[in-house]
Amino acid sequence: MKIISLHKKEATLVREAKKENRDAQQRLFELYSPKMLGVCRQYVKDMHHAEDLMLQGFFKVFTNIKKFKEEGSLEGWIRRIMINTCISYLRKKKFVVFPDDDYVLTEFQTESVENTAVEDLQMLIDQLPDGYKLVFNLYAIEGYKHAEIAKKLKISESTSKSQLFKARKWLQASYQKMNQVKHVNK
Repeated sequence: MKIISLHKKEATLVREAKKENRDAQQRLFELYSPKMLGVCRQYVKDMHHAEDLMLQGFFKVFTNIKKFKEEGSLEGWIRRIMINTCISYLRKKKFVVFPDDDYVLTEFQTESVENTAVEDLQMLIDQLPDGYKLVFNLYAIEGYKHAEIAKKLKISESTSKSQLFKARKWLQASYQKMNQVKHVNK
């Protein structure tokens, strides 16, 4: 029952936002901005830039809300706008490079990440080279397929796959190093 009333409230807010009702737009912003800041933060390290991108994304949301057909979730639609805004920013600033070099990695035991702080995991993801990070986020976090990533980033599907492979290897090696430092410092 609660889900239905929330959906009806959201549908009402969307209808009002389409009529350019500023109160409805403000309520939608308040409802989704915390999550969308998190989405932008996944792609951009600096919190201030992430916040700017989120605001740019919401400007696009409210400029284009009349195009929202209410066939899928509003949150998913907004999320795609935020991701595309971040990708456009990174591409424009030429931050995205897809390195060909392979990092030399050693064998390691797989360790559980259950007790790892979210901040530590985000820090490791932030340290990824930008091309690795972008593909990793789109694949592992957003659930895009390699063909979709390739189209979105204008790269080949094999480049997407190799960037994901390298990102995973890099993260595993960095995670192992981080844990070794923690164990030494205990």
